[in-house]
Amino acid sequence: MRNKKKTTIKDIASVLNISPAAVSKALHDDSRISTKTKEAVKKVAKELNYQPNHLASALRKGKSNLVGVIVPRTNSHFFSSVIQNIEEVLNKEGYNIIITQSNESYKKECSNIDTLLFTQVDGIIASMANETISLDYYEKIKSKGIPLILFDRGENDLNVDYVGINDYDSSHMIVEHLVQQGCKRIAHIGGYRHTRIFNNRINGYIDAIKKHDLSLDESLLIESSLTIEDGRDKMMQLLNLKNRPDAVYVAGDYAALGALQVLNENNINIPKDMALVGFGNEPFTSMVTPTISSIHQHSTEMGKLAALTFLERVKDPKTKQTLNKIILDAELIVRDSSNLK
Repeated sequence: MRNKKKTTIKDIASVLNISPAAVSKALHDDSRISTKTKEAVKKVAKELNYQPNHLASALRKGKSNLVGVIVPRTNSHFFSSVIQNIEEVLNKEGYNIIITQSNESYKKECSNIDTLLFTQVDGIIASMANETISLDYYEKIKSKGIPLILFDRGENDLNVDYVGINDYDSSHMIVEHLVQQGCKRIAHIGGYRHTRIFNNRINGYIDAIKKHDLSLDESLLIESSLTIEDGRDKMMQLLNLKNRPDAVYVAGDYAALGALQVLNENNINIPKDMALVGFGNEPFTSMVTPTISSIHQHSTEMGKLAALTFLERVKDPKTKQTLNKIILDAELIVRDSSNLK
């Protein structure tokens, strides 16, 4: 079965025996077109199921009222909450958003950027994939003069607006809490160092361990993709050590969930034998047994601030983007998994 030909302005013009230019003006409510003609054009457009070409319109006007949003994944409460708040702020200002996810893949992230640029978006708000090392595609956005706002995962070298939390201080907060609980051998299942936020969390962990004169054992610091499976695998790795840790700080809640599963399966008493702290404050952290202590990243505020930062940029498009960091204070939510007192 052949696809039905898409209705064009010329088709409407042919039915009404008027020029395509007059149809275009009528559809855009031009004051030079009579009310009678406008009504006739809209009636025929509806009958022929005419759909305007927004891409062509964006090319003509130089504005699409679309903002691209790139996230590593949408099945995380943190990222879905950020998206919701970005959309809420931008919708009030007449913008719609196009959501894409990289699935932590650099190749897919590059493809997402190309698609959004082709769609003529007015700006891009993004959080980088775990695999991303080269910044070439983000530089491509900047070279086209399109506002780029990064949140959660971003790189200083891009010299653009960034909204996030203080990851270094968050690690200090976690280690401080665990030390106060009497823990002395604290492991860290982190993200990969090439991603700035995970590098900051690792550095914060290392410096906090040194600050409290605890032993810095290389076997207790493990990099990973922070998936549930990673959490399971890395926790088994820690349990197989001759000298096990008495606490584990995991740089992501999904990996913390995997770690919790392994501890429960191996009848490890949490937190008496091993305390556990995650990162992200996903809703499930308060539903599992035991509940998981975690860092709250203020996703609501992060999403709103990212959107407001974009709106400020489009008000003055001629101003060159520079590194502008908006840093929110993180909060440690203490739950059963690390509460020894």
